[in-house]
Parts: sequence; C-alpha cells; structure tokens
Amino acid sequence: MVYRAIGLMSGSSLDGLDIVLAEFSNQNTHWYYHIVKADCIEFSDELKHKLKTATLLPAREYLLLDTEFGHYCGQAVNHFLSALRNKAQVDLIASHGHTTFHLPRQKMTAQLGDGASIAAITGIKTVTDLRAMDVALGGQGAPIIPVGEKLLFPNNEYFLNLGGIANVSVHRENEIIAFDVCPANRVLNLLAAEKGLLFDKDGDIAKTGKINERLLKVLNEQDYYFLKYPKSLANDFGTDVIYPLIKKSGISVADAMATVCEHIAYETERSLKPFATKLSGNILITGGGAFNNFLVGRISHHLSPLNIKTTIPSAEVINYKEALVMALMGILRVREEENVFSSVTGASGNSIGGAVWAAKNKAN
Repeated sequence: MVYRAIGLMSGSSLDGLDIVLAEFSNQNTHWYYHIVKADCIEFSDELKHKLKTATLLPAREYLLLDTEFGHYCGQAVNHFLSALRNKAQVDLIASHGHTTFHLPRQKMTAQLGDGASIAAITGIKTVTDLRAMDVALGGQGAPIIPVGEKLLFPNNEYFLNLGGIANVSVHRENEIIAFDVCPANRVLNLLAAEKGLLFDKDGDIAKTGKINERLLKVLNEQDYYFLKYPKSLANDFGTDVIYPLIKKSGISVADAMATVCEHIAYETERSLKPFATKLSGNILITGGGAFNNFLVGRISHHLSPLNIKTTIPSAEVINYKEALVMALMGILRVREEENVFSSVTGASGNSIGGAVWAAKNKAN
C-alpha cells in the first residue's frame, strides 16, 4: 500500500515550519519513501517572538497561541498543496508542533499547534502530540526520530542530527539507543546574530577563530554530559546555560564559534565512544548543521579514531529528515504500530504515540 503523507516540523532553532509531502510504501517489512515536495516556511518576526516567549505567557494566552499556531500550520499546508500541479489525495498530516514545556520528570511535554485546527483548516486527518504517550509511560519523550532512521535509512549504524540541539542514535542488532548530546545551532545562531547574520554560512566565521581552551573546559564540564542515557535536553539549556557562559568569557564571536564547534565535536565523540568498535561504520549527519563545513570537519576529526565515517546525504534529507520522519510516524500511528522505542526514551515500554484528529470537510 502507498501512503501520501505530510510531515510538519518546527524545531528549536526557530528557522521556520518544515513541510514535506512524501509517498511511503511498505514491502516485506521494509519501508521506502519518495519526497514529492519539501519547503520551509520562514516565520515572521512576530510569530518567531511569540513562539520564543510562549513559556512566559499566562494560561489563557498560551492556549490561544496553541490555536493560532494550529491555524497557521493548516493554512501553510493549504498554500503548500495549492502550488502542486498534481493535487492527489493526501492521506494524513503528522505535525510535531513547536515544543515549549518539556518536563519528562513530571511526565509532561507540550507542543504548540492545535491538531483540531490543522484538521479543520485542511480537511485532512491529522496526527499530533507524538511525544505525549511516551512521556506518560515514564520516558523522556525524546529522541523520537530513531524509528524513522531504522525504517528509512537502514544502512547506517549511527545518526547525528545537528539542529537546535545535537542528538545521536546508535543502531544495534536488537535495540536502538539515542539521546540528546548538547546544544548546537541554537547557540551558534545566537552568536551569528551578533554579526547581523541568521547563521554562520559554511562555518566561515568559526574557521577564522581560535579555540578558547578555558571556555571549552567549562562547557565540557556541565553536569548533563555526565548523566547516563536515556536523557534529553530542554531547548533553554543552550540559551539559559551555555550562551551565558560564552558571554561571560568575553571572547570574540569568531573564537566563541570555533570553541562551540569544538565543544559539539568533543561531546559527539564522548557520546559515541562507548559504542564504537573496530568494525564501526557510517554516521549519517543531518540537520542544518550538516551544511557547516567547519563543524562537520571537526566532528569527522574527532570520530576518525573511533572508526566512524561521516556521511552527508542529499540536501533534501539534510533539511527535512525530521519532517519526513514525522510523516512516517503518523502513518504508523494510524496503522496502530509502535512508533516510539523505549530503549531510546527509557519508558516502561514501546508505544503508539499520537492523537488523531479526523476531518471530513475543509473549513472556509
């Protein structure tokens, strides 16, 4: 059977709303995909500010923003589909939403983007709240991408996503282990903003800087890095902990970027070292950071002694892997198949995550 599904992803870096329309087929337990169209809808400054400050809102305004962002996502999907010449049936939308509160110790996680609003605006069955069941079962609710890595990219042993937060997953024969490594683009982009830039293209600024060993030592000594997996990071760890430490050091932006890149590379190596063997294979690097040549070079340098070879996929996969996986997770949800692994999150068992919002008639 072939499914046509849309995946929506709003990451912690606040770049915009990633939208992927893909066709999926399942043959003899193997999943295959073809990306029909993908796009990133850049957030306006106003919406970016609302999402960034959502956790400071009173309850009423927070819930109104949840509905507002749901309508925004629905309208974005309608505009995305209107540009397609072949407007064949879309079976479902799977929306990650925009994470605000992530408190797994209190068995709670929240993502903005009301699913009922998306379904009503588009007239398409919608799956949301993909992390909630895992958190209710005592899991971290993160990372949830490994199910897509296992089913869609089976020829890689390791995966590294360089988004707002860097996270890794290790695929063993009978289990998958995954966890957040450290802040990545969320911090690098804050530093780029000091130069009036959205990001450091190709790592051009970072490669002109010098690593500040004193700051690097401080960054690498944060308590989180010594916790055992499963573990996950809240979005504000980068903005409220790491970034202030960088500013306190008083070093230049270039030196800060070089030091942060070295920090990401070092923590990636430290995270994967316990799993590496003489037969270690490929690590697939995705997320916006995969375009940062300087950062990827430092990661490759650190992973080479572990016999782990870095692999960079197509630009479409780099940019839209998470949205692509969301679409697959939505399909698994409606098929009532497990889409979150407890070996990754620490939950009491694997789960079928997601709330399903059925819609028959498109809203005006």
